[in-house]
Amino acid sequence: MSAAAGLWPLRVEDTGQPPVVSLDEALELSRADRHVDGPYIQGSLALDLSPRVPSVPRARDRGADLPDPAPWAHRLGLAAAEALVGLRPPTQLVRWTTPEVYAVVARRALTVARRQLTGVQPNVRRPRILVRRVHICIPADGVAEAAVVLQDGARVRAMALRLVGADGRWRIAALHIG
Repeated sequence: MSAAAGLWPLRVEDTGQPPVVSLDEALELSRADRHVDGPYIQGSLALDLSPRVPSVPRARDRGADLPDPAPWAHRLGLAAAEALVGLRPPTQLVRWTTPEVYAVVARRALTVARRQLTGVQPNVRRPRILVRRVHICIPADGVAEAAVVLQDGARVRAMALRLVGADGRWRIAALHIG
């Protein structure tokens, strides 16, 4: 990874091996520290020592398994537009977007919030964003492309969304605003 991308390489140094303690010895040590005589220690965290199975990305759903994309494009387009101008927290879009789209929306929302805090862009009451029209095109099975016409105060904007079906729902895989 490069420093230009904002990510620095992670370096882990070996500082020596921790002492190996059996579970019985650990319980005795924690009982001695807490003066607990029972078999249970309140406030301790449970450990899951089962092997981790890597999650496999699910294949795209078939179009017949997905709901009508028009109302979803309407709702998701409005939610994305509201998050981009600071009317909605971007975390509400996490499960409805791909990680790449969410990163862009969250970064833009952070910029808007910073401008409002520093007074560069005053925090005035904004008019509500309205969805005027939604046009849907289905180029492939499980994929829908939507053109959403938004009214933001006196301005009319266009938003293009690429929705991909996964887990029986639509997710935003690409987002462009004009």
